[in-house]
Amino acid sequence: MSWPPPLPPAARPFLGFAQLLRAHGFAVAPEQVVAFLEAVELLGPRHLTDIRRAAVATLAPPRERIEEFLALFAAHFEGRGRTVPGTGEEGEAEPLRVQEEAAGEEELLLEVVGESKGEAASPAEALGLRRFGPAAPARALDRFRREAPRRLPRRRAAGLVRAKRGPVVDLARSLRRAATREGEVLELALRRRRVRQRRLVLLIDVSGSMKEQSELHLRFAHALARVAERLEVLTFGTRLTRVTPALRLRSVDRALERAARTVRDWDGGTRIGEALAAFLRVPRLLGFARGAVVLILSDGLERGDPELMVRAVERLSRLAHRLVWVSPLAATPGYEPRTAALSAALPHLDALLPGGSTERLCRSVLELARIEPGRRLAA
Repeated sequence: MSWPPPLPPAARPFLGFAQLLRAHGFAVAPEQVVAFLEAVELLGPRHLTDIRRAAVATLAPPRERIEEFLALFAAHFEGRGRTVPGTGEEGEAEPLRVQEEAAGEEELLLEVVGESKGEAASPAEALGLRRFGPAAPARALDRFRREAPRRLPRRRAAGLVRAKRGPVVDLARSLRRAATREGEVLELALRRRRVRQRRLVLLIDVSGSMKEQSELHLRFAHALARVAERLEVLTFGTRLTRVTPALRLRSVDRALERAARTVRDWDGGTRIGEALAAFLRVPRLLGFARGAVVLILSDGLERGDPELMVRAVERLSRLAHRLVWVSPLAATPGYEPRTAALSAALPHLDALLPGGSTERLCRSVLELARIEPGRRLAA
């Protein structure tokens, strides 16, 4: 007999409903799913109303989302073709998915509202495949790889290491040295607090308005992956995609080819606020940002709800050690954000840095260790 035992066919629709709720952002714990199945078994069920009541009682949807919960229930169990509020009505946006690479496949984590192709936001999701040419020699990236290990932001870590200068005396090592000199202590062995690179998180905009910058940003992210001790890279557009495994490949051409296959929403539309909100709703991704230096590589041309973006940036700034926005538009002397969303989010950023070219991007990232909160470096 196999273990665990196979799932009874009759239970599959109920587990499918729980998966549907999770895909639409409802928090459904495994214990609640078990309680839902037990309630359905207890009630019979003799009528669909019994299943609906059991679902509401055990899965406990928030009061403000009860209408959406019931619409999902009707679409799943009754097959009425009803539209779930905010997920695909005509003229509205297609779902934005959070996915990550797992053995070459996508793993769907959740759905929120997204949009599609073009320099301005549009309602439909556009999926495509990008092809990158062979890597051209880039002196700026070579110089960056040499300088980054000693210039990237660092933090104090647990434990002590040997040092020529330090506040702590290594008594055991000092006594061993003295024993070789007939008990004379000629010098003290010292220790200091260990330091390590701070985690870096890159959020790369791959929407249509950033089409000219996407390849540059990915090549830079690959160079950074070669020297950073801890790095996470995600792209966002109509989907939020983790591409860290692809960029760990040694060959830049192979890394970009694999990233091109992983990311499906190249050159589409974007709503930055919804992408950042999706990032903050996934516990694993949220853990990446805690205490890290988070860089958002985007032009900031938000066409969605400005308040959503501002709230997401504000929360992200509280979690991260530093939150830095890198924009190709900021390379213009005297640049000021033009969109209401980025203007309102500016007080929550530690820096707004210029991008636009490999040299500027490398220079901006090498300056991260010197950034003070609220400081805006000149182009």
